[in-house]
Amino acid sequence: MLHMEHLAKVYRTEMVETAALRDFNLHVAKGEFVAVTGPSGSGKTTFLTIAGLLESPTRGRYLLDGTDVSHMNDDQRSRLRNQKIGFIFQAFNLIPDLNVIDNIEVPLRYRGMKAAERSERARAALARVGLSAREKHYPAELSGGQQQRVAIARALAGEPALLLADEPTGNLDSQMARSVMDLLEELHASGATIVMVTHDLQLAERAQRIVRVMDGQVVEATRDMAAGELLGGGA
Repeated sequence: MLHMEHLAKVYRTEMVETAALRDFNLHVAKGEFVAVTGPSGSGKTTFLTIAGLLESPTRGRYLLDGTDVSHMNDDQRSRLRNQKIGFIFQAFNLIPDLNVIDNIEVPLRYRGMKAAERSERARAALARVGLSAREKHYPAELSGGQQQRVAIARALAGEPALLLADEPTGNLDSQMARSVMDLLEELHASGATIVMVTHDLQLAERAQRIVRVMDGQVVEATRDMAAGELLGGGA
């Protein structure tokens, strides 16, 4: 599903060269729920932008659902991102002037999908997150937890191969955070592949596997610790 080999990402200015990722190796199998953790500046955000096809690596190989995306241009990455990846952001990123159902349909419009199919997919996704009764509400009329559920529905409507969640509970209180994590676990149980970046180790422990990143590298990856299986840094 997601396979990264010896990835490096170097940012350069006239005076400074910064290695955000160096020899980064990670494999996420189809149907896994993986949490990526690490301190500020460890490379989590850079990993996420490359995984989400928002940037290209400086070196190395990245395969997404069997396609080598390492050296795609912007247009190629944009098309594949719209087809393969669903994003769940900490800040929800809902459009305030659109109601719930229209917010969910936005990515589908970029695919050129017909109105009837957009509507069907959006309503089905909204039902999956338990908010069918709120389809005509606007973001400001919803709680934070409800807004995040709409954001998840928007990601699901595109039937993505991979869900990327960036601190998905960061703007929520503890009760709402648990509710959102319950939903992510339900989606994983139904077959979704999820990679979640979080600094919260309690949330990370609810994932199937925890990957720890330090200084731009995977330093530890654990799987099914109750069963005693340990994977090394290459994940």
